[in-house]
Amino acid sequence: MMKRTTLLLFSTLFFWSCSPTANTAVNINSAYDVVVRNGTVYDGSGSEGFIADVAISGDRIAKIGPKLSGKGKKEIDATGMAITPGFINMLSWAFNSLLRDGLSQSDIRQGVTLEVFGEGNSPGPLSDAMKSEMLGWNSGDDSEIPWVTLGEALTHLENKGVSTNVASFVGATTVRIHVVGYENRKATPEEISEMQALVREAMEEGAVGLGSSLIYAPADYADTDELISLSKVVGEYGGRYISHMRSEDKDLLKAYGELERIAREAGVGAEIYHLKASREPYWKLLDDLIDLVDKAREEGLDISADMYTYNASSTGLTGVIPTWVQEGGHEAWMARMQDPVVRPRLMKDLEAELAVQPPEGILLVGFRNEKMGEKYVGMTLAEAAEERGQAPADAIIDMVVEDDSRIQCVYFSMSEDNIRKKIALPWVAFCSDAGSVDPSWSTGMKHPRAYGSFIRVLGKYARDEGVITVGEGVRRLTSFPADNLKLKNRGRLKAGYYADVVVFDPETIQDHATFREPNQYSTGVAHVFVNGEHVLKEGEHTGATPGRFLKGPGYKDNP
Repeated sequence: MMKRTTLLLFSTLFFWSCSPTANTAVNINSAYDVVVRNGTVYDGSGSEGFIADVAISGDRIAKIGPKLSGKGKKEIDATGMAITPGFINMLSWAFNSLLRDGLSQSDIRQGVTLEVFGEGNSPGPLSDAMKSEMLGWNSGDDSEIPWVTLGEALTHLENKGVSTNVASFVGATTVRIHVVGYENRKATPEEISEMQALVREAMEEGAVGLGSSLIYAPADYADTDELISLSKVVGEYGGRYISHMRSEDKDLLKAYGELERIAREAGVGAEIYHLKASREPYWKLLDDLIDLVDKAREEGLDISADMYTYNASSTGLTGVIPTWVQEGGHEAWMARMQDPVVRPRLMKDLEAELAVQPPEGILLVGFRNEKMGEKYVGMTLAEAAEERGQAPADAIIDMVVEDDSRIQCVYFSMSEDNIRKKIALPWVAFCSDAGSVDPSWSTGMKHPRAYGSFIRVLGKYARDEGVITVGEGVRRLTSFPADNLKLKNRGRLKAGYYADVVVFDPETIQDHATFREPNQYSTGVAHVFVNGEHVLKEGEHTGATPGRFLKGPGYKDNP
């Protein structure tokens, strides 16, 4: 009897010693769901790779180590391949594209497993008027918007089915439009309180922080005090402030000063959206900005940035159209553009902008009007103006009115040397600043960053040019942004962490999209797992949609 009792006790102890926990492996005698074998593991820490196997059970990483015992239901030979955590897109515009097609093809094929939204605009909170406005821009689509709050929007996306995880900042612009509208004025104390309440609701629903886009209208109508007030609410929940700053050229350093002030006075970490010094006369300002950030970080201030890996940006012709003319919303903007009394002032401002952003460096890539698109897509602004027999400033005004939109453009405005300089910075993460698309349905000429921004980090800049090591590139694509967002158990290859896993060939990964022929997938990523499910297999999408809404640190039900 004693012998039997002892045996039972030993068996019980063995079971518990081998049970999975946050930091231990499952029973080595049991089958894993997946084992990726004999690859070079870059775990997200920044260290160089080591040969090991990675085992997955359910939605978690079960164990990492050389020549793991125990078979997987699915075994993958990763000899000669790299195994990494899933990549994080710190500025994604994929919400709408994922509503259309949840497969996230252009990002999944680059190893992206998390899309982060919220550059000033977020999918919630919405008023009835905001819903009507959004539906009006759906090109005749009569579909409803079945959400109001940001949390409801992201839950809707998860329930619909998406291949990537999703997260979002709450948009400062969205909150301002909700309360103040499109008026160019200071918010009242009562309106500030109402906006703070909306931000608080979003943080408790899972927002990761507050995002602003101060270079655009009506975002730039908000003053610094308003942004500090909203950021203080974010700080209560441990969230982050992130901003497309008010200037990327002549007033770049002043714009950074505002971001740093917000971080200091609100007591929050802060991030610069797509760090850049635009327009050749101002390229030199990047060095001064880097010095300022380094100094702030040395003082203990949590300042970071993200970037896309190209020397051209993409936005509307609003990049050269002054924000004062856009006050009041779209209809008021279009009316003001046609006002002959306004035109001389507008022309003067446009000509000043074009003096430092030459029309030869503005590529027209997207129109609302199909006939205009057929005629002008692929032309520079200079070429389109010549075709119309107009000066470039006149062409901007008349084309925007004719298309009834801001007209999407690519601006060749940055220095390739500065791109390398930014990539080398340890406090810079990466983004696409684009949707996640499929060439079979994507229309117009997209910026190639939608297809290649992340692969270029590890291919062009790590492997080919040696600007950073592969290990450091992986860190900045994974654990660095995950830590900044305060996501639990994400961003690393570690037992107990969620199984967002990428397998790629470091020798062959390559971006193929160009500015003239952008709709081309990157290649070299063989496998992608999201929450343990096989989403990309041998370079092809499986159709799986295991993506989840990842909640920020203020989520009220966060365990």
